Amino acid sequence: MDPSNRTRFDTLAPDFRLLINGSEISDDAMANLVAVNVLDDVDASSMFSCTLVNWDQIKSEPKWLDDGPFKEGNSVEVKMGYKDTLRTLFKGEITGLEPEFTHRAPPTLTARGYDRCHRLMRKRKTRSFRNMKDSDIATQIAADAGLTPQTEDTNVTLDYVLQHNQTDFDFLRERARRIGYEVLAMDRALHFRPRQISQSASLTLAREVELLEFRPRLTTVGQVGEVRVQGWNPKDKKELVAQSAAGQESTLMGGSVSGPSATNHAFQETGGVSVHLPVHSQAEADQIARGWFGEMALSYITGSGLCIGQPDLRAGSIVKIEGLGQRFSGLYYVTASEHTYKPRTGYRTAFSVRRNAT
Repeated sequence: MDPSNRTRFDTLAPDFRLLINGSEISDDAMANLVAVNVLDDVDASSMFSCTLVNWDQIKSEPKWLDDGPFKEGNSVEVKMGYKDTLRTLFKGEITGLEPEFTHRAPPTLTARGYDRCHRLMRKRKTRSFRNMKDSDIATQIAADAGLTPQTEDTNVTLDYVLQHNQTDFDFLRERARRIGYEVLAMDRALHFRPRQISQSASLTLAREVELLEFRPRLTTVGQVGEVRVQGWNPKDKKELVAQSAAGQESTLMGGSVSGPSATNHAFQETGGVSVHLPVHSQAEADQIARGWFGEMALSYITGSGLCIGQPDLRAGSIVKIEGLGQRFSGLYYVTASEHTYKPRTGYRTAFSVRRNAT
């Protein structure tokens, strides 16, 4: 396979840009740069860090601690890529500074920041929502935090939902996990959407071409043939039961046999899992059963890898991996990616993935 046909980027010329309050950092700061890192995760707030040498040799004093652009609350944009082709990987705000002074190396300063989801993590709240969908709740919380809601309709109207002594972020993540959704911040937009496992691949990684390391793990532990949700409708005084089982997966991600089906075949009938939750309608119970089953199946194959820097490899996207044999080659859902640029070693991307079938 010809590597020159595998990428749109000139991988011999890695590059990055760091903008603070809309302006690129100075040449002096660039000369003091040690590393820039961006970590995004479908189950956590995205984060950036920037480490610089923190010493003025002429004045014999720290250089960036008291002066310069690295101040709490300043907005940050990080771009990475190659030559004239850069992608924005992070937009957020500086939330902390970490100077380090040792006797073995020059002092350094690490500035850290999070995407704007951090604004949802500060205050614990107790409140209720009535006659609203989960997507409506996410829309209200995003608007209250000054973010633009980008929500996909969850369709089921809920009589009563309680947020009990939780931050808005923890509460939204809990609501998302119940139904197989994810919560992501992209610049000033808050996304509340289904796991994007039915999408096409955003890029392809081939072993010994772009892919430098990959460690997949297939396990049938935790895989069951059925998820059963049981609840009670207080109005009708009736039990509510919903089921989601092997064969009802929304997608097999390009594979032919799902984790639950493979486990049933290998160990005969594996039974199921019963989940007892407060639910108020059959539609809500059905939605939760599908969500729990999908999350369980998606843990069938997990993996972590390292590749040459790939700015299109982002949490929440789909990547196609080639050269691993028939069972382990195919589409994977990216749960986390970590993009690192160092002047001495260039640009690398580490990532974590999950898959529900082979």
